[in-house]
Order: sequence, then structure tokens, then C-alpha cells
Amino acid sequence: MASNSSLVGFFLFLALFFGHGIASHHVYKDLQTFQHISAAADQDQPYRTGYHFQPPRNWINDPNGPMVYKGLYHLFYQYNPKGAVWGNIVWAHSTSKDLVNWTPHDPAIYPSQPSDINGCWSGSATILPTGKPVILYTGINPQNKQVQNLAMPKNISDPYLKEWTKSPKNPLMQPTVQNQINASSFRDPTTAWLGPDKYWRVVIGNKLNREGRAILYKSKDFLNWVQAKTPLHSVEGNGMWECPDFFPVSINGQNGVDTSVIGQSVKHVLKVSLDDTKHEYYTIGSYDIAKDVYSPDKGSVESDLGLRYDYGKFYASKTFFDSVKNRRILWGWINESSSQADDIKKGWAGAIPRKIWLGKSGKQLIQWPIVEIEKQRANHVTIPKTKKLLKGGSVIEISGVTAEQADVDISFKISDFEKAEELKPSWTNPQLLCSQKGASVKGGLGPFGLLVLASKDRKENTAVFFRIFKGQNKYVVLMCSDQSRSSLNEDNDKTTYGAFLDVDPRHEKLSLRSLIDHSIVESFGGGGKVCITARVYPTLAINSNAHLYVFNNGSEAVQIEKLNAWSMKKAKLT
Repeated sequence: MASNSSLVGFFLFLALFFGHGIASHHVYKDLQTFQHISAAADQDQPYRTGYHFQPPRNWINDPNGPMVYKGLYHLFYQYNPKGAVWGNIVWAHSTSKDLVNWTPHDPAIYPSQPSDINGCWSGSATILPTGKPVILYTGINPQNKQVQNLAMPKNISDPYLKEWTKSPKNPLMQPTVQNQINASSFRDPTTAWLGPDKYWRVVIGNKLNREGRAILYKSKDFLNWVQAKTPLHSVEGNGMWECPDFFPVSINGQNGVDTSVIGQSVKHVLKVSLDDTKHEYYTIGSYDIAKDVYSPDKGSVESDLGLRYDYGKFYASKTFFDSVKNRRILWGWINESSSQADDIKKGWAGAIPRKIWLGKSGKQLIQWPIVEIEKQRANHVTIPKTKKLLKGGSVIEISGVTAEQADVDISFKISDFEKAEELKPSWTNPQLLCSQKGASVKGGLGPFGLLVLASKDRKENTAVFFRIFKGQNKYVVLMCSDQSRSSLNEDNDKTTYGAFLDVDPRHEKLSLRSLIDHSIVESFGGGGKVCITARVYPTLAINSNAHLYVFNNGSEAVQIEKLNAWSMKKAKLT
């Protein structure tokens, strides 16, 4: 369960910041004032998203227990029903037929037992072989210890699963001196999987000193759990592993597989959220079911410098297997970038889901917005052939779409690489490189890309762009999301994000898709090889005053191979 003491929470379209410990939160005991402001603030909300998931008001963070049941998608999430700051956390609950339009229900899980009286934190859903869903979640007991609890639907014939009951045996798993588990670092159970020995297995995040650990528990009946002798996996120096996720991916094609699938047809993914850095990383590797040990593939980087789902604001993510459409879906938390005072004024705080699969190389995951989001498209525009050559120093406006709520898909072709800048050996940190070489810094091949949520004079804009460098025996593509000019409000977090994109620009087009939604800019480079999500709050480029541009601030021309843009219709979110 992730939390934030100064920024505000939100979910991603498929789609970060502050830590878990109770002491790290600002908890407001008297929230009537905030509730009053929340109700009033709905009247004028230029930053509220139109098609990324969010509740009507108040604080939101980790997605919990996503699943599909009787044809309905369920999303639970950490939620404060009393205000726009962290505190009073319950499991809010919404359902959907298409993962885009959502209907809210009453909270499903809230403090009511000694094992969760001080908080109901993050967890996961598991579908039993009978088809019955169950939820494992972290509770905080009267001694402020983190323990694991079980909840079950009261009426399994109800497709909306509106009422949940808790096991009288709770807690089912708890820290003790004997099992060497730190009571303040034992949380966020994964979806369970069933081994060929008919034992259920589940992983819980933990740390021992500075060692990040995925602690493994086993059970025959889902009620009585025994800790395995060794963790599923651990890494020294990582600190606390929050919100772990462990699941198989097919080595052939884009279809997802059930969490219990084991064998030569799949590889396994272990994702952890690092409490120390507020970054997530994942590795791809092999799972030895006999030894109950996960081993990342050779060459894997096991730190926040490793592979990430998203290189921007994205944390506490969770996947589930969509058995209806045979795909694995990823949810994450996009938190706010505004100040706590501004969050309270807005009266709400915090996504769209992504499909996720193993890339052809077998070395990284690919992500793409779910196909259902395309039903929100309207007012399709493209670019005339006469404007497809994007000369150095040029800017072209994309008109005819609602620039504050749009879907843009563009690809570039490079013909001449002679002027590509040389990549210095010390330029190994892509985020730092993007901050040093932002959209306003002219280069040879780049920066070129999109200026989104831009004011007419472009004093405000969020730039999503590429730069091409000449490395040793290859060309290196840098993808950046530059928020340095995203707002005239200096109280906002305007961090610039970046990543190296595994694309050979000599033989592949450079593609970029950006989902723009008032205060969210979610960008996918190279067909989903790199994803960067930004949360921005412009003061000028809001509503109809927002503009959308293609730009090239490099010295060399680039070719716009294709450009398609759509206005996006508002989804039903309340």
C-alpha cells in the first residue's frame, strides 16, 4: 500500500511518489472542512480527467484486487471517503463492462476487525477453481503491526459483489520474532497461484535490514498459511519491496495466461515497488516450482535503474488476468503533482488500463492502452502531405481536436543521421540527460515530437520528444517527457522524465502515442516499449485554451510518416 504525504493520489490508464509507513502520512482527524470544499470544487475542475479513472472526489492511491467476475470488471482502490489527503483508508469499489466507463459502489472493505482496525491496506484478488473470488489484504492491528487478512463476497450470485465478509480466522499471516519479519514492513499480498501439488502460494512484500524480500506463504485451503523456508526472491540493498506482483507471460504472442500457469510455454515476471526511491522495476526470469525460487534472467538489473513499466508518475501497480479476452491487464497509480494546499482546494486527488505482454526479444514487456479506449475517439484529423516534412526549428499546430482531451498517434522517419550528436560515455542516466537536454535545447537529430497542453504562445507546454545520438556501433534513441514548462505555477512538481528506447532508427520508424487528459499526459514510445506518464497543471493551457503542436528543435529535418489525432469523449466515471 503506497501513500503520499504531500502529493495527491490518482490512477493511471494503465498506469508515484511517497512511502508507506504510518508515520509518513499527514492524517487529518477533522475533515468536515475538506469534505465541504470537495463538494464545492466539482463546479469548476479544469484538471479533472475525462477518461482516466478517478472517483468523484477525495484521496485515491493504490489499485487493489482488480479482476473480472461474471463478465464485469471490478476495481478496488485505496480511498479516503472523508477528504483529499491520505487517511481513513478503505477499499473503494467500482465496476465496469468495458474498463472505461465505471459505476461506483459502497466501500467493500473497511476497518471492522481487530486485525484491520487501524487500516485496510493494499492486496489482491484470486479467483478460486470454483469461480469464487477471494481477497487477501493487509490490515493494521491495534499494535500497529501489519498482518494479512481474507475477505469473501457475501453473495457470489451478485455480479456486482457489493457486500464482502471477513474471515473470523483473521489474521491469517502475521509477523513474529521467530519468522524474522519486521512488523512495520510486511504488506501487499499478491494474487495467489495454485501449484501442481495443489498448494496455493502467495507473495508478500518485506524487508530485512536493507534486503528487499518477496516472502512466500503456502496453503492447502486458503485459510491456513505456512511461511516457506526461503523467500521467493530477495535482493540486498533494495530496501522495502512494496506492492510486489508475480505472474507468468506467454513466450509466444500477446495473449495473457492465468496466474497459476507454469511450464515451458511461459516466463515469469517479478515486479516490486521500491519504498526508498518510489520507483518500480521488474525482471523477467524463470520460476522453479520444485524449489519455489524465482531467478531473473542473466543480465537483469535489480534496482530502480532496471526495467520499468513507466518512467514517470506510476507506482503501486498491479496486474490481473482478464479471462474474458485472454489478456493481462495492468493498473497503476498516477499521483498528483500539485501542492497539498492545491489538492485540498480541488477537493480530490488521486487511470486507464494497459494490456501487457512479453516482447519478441523476450527481454522486456510491451504495454499498450486497452483497445476499448478507442471507442471514446471522435473528430479524427490527420496532417496534409504538404506538412509531412518537419524542418529544423519548425512548429505545426494540430487543429480540429480538443487538445485538452485527445489521443495522438504519430511516427517519424529519419533519413540522414550525419548530424546525430555523439553519446558521451558518462551519459548513462536517461532522466538526467533529458533534464539537461530538454525541448528548448537544440540538437542535431532532435528534439522532435509533441507539445501538448500548450498555451497559444507556448510559454506553457509539456514536451514529449525523441533525440537520436550516435553511440558505439549503433544509434541510441532517447525519449523524454519535459515538464519544466508545463505550468506557470511554481508550486507544482515539474520533474522531467526520460528513458532510452530500444529501437534502431535506421530500420524502424519512431512511433509515439500520447493520451492527453486535462492533467495527465500518458505517452507510449516504440509501440509500447517505453511508457512515460506525467501529471501537469497548466495555468494558461486549460480547457479550450489548450493547444497541440508537432515540433522539431533539431537542425536536421525529420519526416512525419503518419499522424492521427482524435478528440476523446468523456467516460462515465461516477
